[in-house]
Amino acid sequence: MTSFTSSSEGNSTHAFEVLFKALFKMKSSCCSLTEIQRRIDEVKRFLSVTLAIANAHTVEFYTHDVWKRFMAVSPQEVLSAVSSGSNQQGESQHKEKEHSRTTFGFCVHSNRLIDIHELLEAAKAQSLHGLGVCVSRDELLRSLGGSELESAEIENELEPNEFMNSKKSHEVQCMSKAVACLAQHCGVKQVIDVGSGKGYLSSFLSLQYGLQVFGIDSSSTNTHGAQERNRKLKKFSRAYQKHSKAARTQPEAPPSPQEETVEMKPGLNEDRDALAASGSQQEEVVSVNAPHVNPAAEAQLELNPEAGELFLSTLSADVIQPPSPRVPPSQLSAEERERRKRKNLEKKAQRKGEGAEGVFSPLTSYVTSETELRELITELEEAVMVGLHTCGDLAASTLRMFVAKPELSAVCGVGCCYHLLSEEFNPDEQEQPLQTVCGFPLSQYLRDQSCFCGRNARMSACLALERVSLGQGIQMESLFYRAVLHVILRDHYSSYKSEKRVGNVYSKAKSFVDYVRRALHRLELDDSKLCDSDIQSYHDTYKARMDEMHAFNMLKVTLAPCIEGLILLDRLCYLKEQEDVSFSALVQLFDPLLSPRCYAVVGLKSHAMKLKS
Repeated sequence: MTSFTSSSEGNSTHAFEVLFKALFKMKSSCCSLTEIQRRIDEVKRFLSVTLAIANAHTVEFYTHDVWKRFMAVSPQEVLSAVSSGSNQQGESQHKEKEHSRTTFGFCVHSNRLIDIHELLEAAKAQSLHGLGVCVSRDELLRSLGGSELESAEIENELEPNEFMNSKKSHEVQCMSKAVACLAQHCGVKQVIDVGSGKGYLSSFLSLQYGLQVFGIDSSSTNTHGAQERNRKLKKFSRAYQKHSKAARTQPEAPPSPQEETVEMKPGLNEDRDALAASGSQQEEVVSVNAPHVNPAAEAQLELNPEAGELFLSTLSADVIQPPSPRVPPSQLSAEERERRKRKNLEKKAQRKGEGAEGVFSPLTSYVTSETELRELITELEEAVMVGLHTCGDLAASTLRMFVAKPELSAVCGVGCCYHLLSEEFNPDEQEQPLQTVCGFPLSQYLRDQSCFCGRNARMSACLALERVSLGQGIQMESLFYRAVLHVILRDHYSSYKSEKRVGNVYSKAKSFVDYVRRALHRLELDDSKLCDSDIQSYHDTYKARMDEMHAFNMLKVTLAPCIEGLILLDRLCYLKEQEDVSFSALVQLFDPLLSPRCYAVVGLKSHAMKLKS
């Protein structure tokens, strides 16, 4: 790796100026706190008019006559404008247009949409892309000297697409290069991967770039699944490496048509299959401060296994260290803490003596900004903190940890699952957060304004505009079924506002009638009062209005980038408010078609601002 040296005290200001100009080649005003606050104000003004659409619940679409409440245009006009991308400014044919002023396409008097083209143009302008506040991954890599980054010298050059699906492979390769560049720039060798899950990013960083990675994740199941899975990983990795070594020692010769390119040992496929099966078992972790874990924070860290994602099978027995149940440091005796410290120092000295690099250490703990990382990781030096699709509040907690911990030199976090975010200023008493520290807003600027989005709006922010634009549309029939069911519950059952959830009965239903009966059973309601023809009549009546629901949901998709933009700008603003954070930016790391949650929040502290020697 390219070596770096710290600037002298007298040159620290010059060092910051040089890096600031080099990074991203953006106008200085676009990177300033003042400019980010101005962008936030623009998005907030737009959402003050349009957020009610995103917060309208699809379940209540017909019972609350949502279309009539918000729209003064036809569904066909909306669908046509959205599908065409509104490249040309259309002319509203509504009568009110000639006599009323509009704000983002909404009539200032009726608050109903009368100009769809004006709304679409405004939504495009208020997205992160339209605001011009993001930079590309390539710009980040060039500015950090990524073109000079060399992979760690390992025997097998890793091809992650052989071990995981295309989406995960794309994410791991793109993010690992950015993280490795940050680590190189800061002159550190350690990475903390928060919410590491099955460890794809962590293992790739350790094997491909020779970094020491600590993967921290939290769950509530027992340790048997993790231990058994680890045993199979070791067994498969030894066979994989043995085959790879044998293949390299053989002289190159063109394979005959009858020969297989790769010859696997008998029984190896069984291990691969068993590995995929064991991946479905949830891995246990021992939580620190477990009583303070809310359901959303715990749900965000549950594993979501996918068949065929076997990247960890490349790990050798000496690269992955088996996870073990951990006791909170505060509960250890002074003698035990000292013993563990000596043991870790001995291991560290041994690794240095052997020249070993690229160790992946999975840790099992629940961490917050209050967690003492040096007690959790006794061999911790300066490190880069990362998170790949940290769900809900964990993304905000990652940034808080970065700011609070002096041992963290840089951060690179990609969040997801905005609907799991807790909001500090929630006007709905039923959704008041249990914890005192919430995920939104994060910046003092928005906290001073008591900024609030709403759960349905945050759910809308998870929609993927790029995918929908290419025809990968929303599953409308299931939404339609649920909305019509709500009409039936209103008309025939007094408990239609019950907190019980219908759940995913649509996938099992053979028809609308079957769907309704399954849903009523799930809600523990008597379905004998309705005959099949009565149920079907509801379907037939509202079928003619299905276009309204389709058009309305397409508007939600159109607003999604703006809501996501506000959440991400809040996180960026938070970093810019910190005196010790010398650089921060939003970076588009991924292709949004492959990975819709594609933006990373990147930050560097003052002591990490270095110049190439």
